[in-house]
Amino acid sequence: MWKALPLLVLATSAFCQQNNGDLDTVLSQIFGPPPPAGHTTTVVPAMDKTKIPSTIVPPINQNPSSAGEEEDLSCTMPDGQEGECVSYYLCNVNNNTVITDGVGVIDIRVRDGPCASYIDTCCLIPDKRPPDQPVKPQPKPDQPQEYNPETDTWEATDREGCGWANPDGADLRTTGEVNGETKFGEFPWMVAILKIEPVNENEPDGQKLNVYVGGGSLIHPSIVLTAAHYVAPSKALRVRAGEWDTQSTKEIYPFQDRDVASVEMHEDFNKGNLFYDIAILFLAKPMDLAPNVRVACLPPPRQRQDDGKRCFATGWGKDRFGKEGRYQVILKKIELPVVRHDTCQAALRKTRLGRFFQLHSSFMCAGGEPGKDTCKGDGGSPLSCPIEFEKDRYVQSGIVAWGIGCGEDGTPGVYVDVSNLRSWIDDKVAGKGYDPATYTY
Repeated sequence: MWKALPLLVLATSAFCQQNNGDLDTVLSQIFGPPPPAGHTTTVVPAMDKTKIPSTIVPPINQNPSSAGEEEDLSCTMPDGQEGECVSYYLCNVNNNTVITDGVGVIDIRVRDGPCASYIDTCCLIPDKRPPDQPVKPQPKPDQPQEYNPETDTWEATDREGCGWANPDGADLRTTGEVNGETKFGEFPWMVAILKIEPVNENEPDGQKLNVYVGGGSLIHPSIVLTAAHYVAPSKALRVRAGEWDTQSTKEIYPFQDRDVASVEMHEDFNKGNLFYDIAILFLAKPMDLAPNVRVACLPPPRQRQDDGKRCFATGWGKDRFGKEGRYQVILKKIELPVVRHDTCQAALRKTRLGRFFQLHSSFMCAGGEPGKDTCKGDGGSPLSCPIEFEKDRYVQSGIVAWGIGCGEDGTPGVYVDVSNLRSWIDDKVAGKGYDPATYTY
């Protein structure tokens, strides 16, 4: 039976900056010592793409002599003709059947084709299209439209406003998602939060790296919602929207990077116990909305999800505890049930937190199913719950915060309760001159 891959961070407070991200050390400082040796969790190995550089943390060239060498894009067609590897949407193959009839649906696990990248196709030179002329018609700007791959046309849609997912992907058709990988642009409000660091600490004005910190959600083209516990110690931050495969830049819609102009953290945030673990990032320049970049909906004040409601957590977090854990390449998702506050508190009291533990009102819980949980590496990511009677539309009810263990039997993960802090969010957003209606459904 398929087992879900743990995805996200549970507790990475400001201590992580001092302990190199060692979550066990952080939790020990907050909640006491970890379980005895031999305590294990179920994990699924991550996809092996170690030879491909990450687009989030650019590699440092270890072989200067190879700099400037052009990549060999030559390939051989099935009939023996010579071709060139290009992104799938830049090849005019069989009258555009790459898009319209399923020929050329991309298998994200195929690594042994004629091209080095799974998102490329071998294309005859005469069929190669310019980068600004992809194999896909352009939408009309006068009304909301979405591309229908079955008819190869853009069609009018009533999907205005926040929270609309792309369950079949945003104009990129894929297969092979066996370990919880999302479709491209499936949750278009998901963002990656990066800290800007110099390659050489002795040269602060030299080359910079975008180092992955965690996740967040776009709630307005200029505003990101996240957890406070890891943005607190960071000074220079950047937000990336529209990211999917962190080791590819070949998707039909590119990711977008924006610098963070200012950060608003909850005034009662406590880095010791993570109470009020919420922060709002205001961007220096708004994101451009696109099929893979949209805004999330937030719930009305104190409108909590029902016990057992199935929701999705998303992120690029590690697949296991400890330094051997690996960040995920393609954005992952995990389906989890919401757990009542008192039920969650009772479950947490059975852990090393002890029988007197009180779960703070700023938290909610989800999970508690064996082998299925969020995991470390992606605090601040959204917990998105389906909106009743509106197919493919979601509301962000939680923010990944912390937990005990990863995939433990009966031990849910803990999330910031967005509904309980909605009034605070509205106050900070309106105080900067933005309209909360953007994320209201």
